[in-house]
Amino acid sequence: MTAEAESARLDLRHPATLVATCFGAGLVRWAPGTAASALALPAAWLLRSHAGTIGLAAATLAVLAIGIWAAGACERRSGTRDSPAIVIDEVAGQWIALLLIPPDPAAYGIGFVLFRLFDVAKPWPIGLVDRHVKGGMGVMLDDVVAGVFAAVVLWNVWVWL
Repeated sequence: MTAEAESARLDLRHPATLVATCFGAGLVRWAPGTAASALALPAAWLLRSHAGTIGLAAATLAVLAIGIWAAGACERRSGTRDSPAIVIDEVAGQWIALLLIPPDPAAYGIGFVLFRLFDVAKPWPIGLVDRHVKGGMGVMLDDVVAGVFAAVVLWNVWVWL
């Protein structure tokens, strides 16, 4: 099924679809996951600047919980598995990648690249999670693990710089 045909099956009037696609951001034709990760950066910066690390962590947990519900409901309603249009997982994963470092343009740029690298390449155990965990939890969990990997690498880079 083409991305256009799959997107046509998504009902943007349904709250789960709105959340899962980050209010339609996941419907961009080229690299919707990368677009959502890029959009997550200024949101993380604002959250971190106004609510600190605890605020970003709390927001990440909220997005994760809501994302599990929304991604699962979106999958059931559209009859697809982990549609590229579902990008709420990229927001959670990107925010996890940024949790251990202060808001800094260079660090956020490196964090973006690292998260996308781990999310796209899916090295072990990310690929294992992606293949074996189903439903909304599966959609979210591989990006959570990718975010953790990126956070650990980014923190080590940040400490040594």
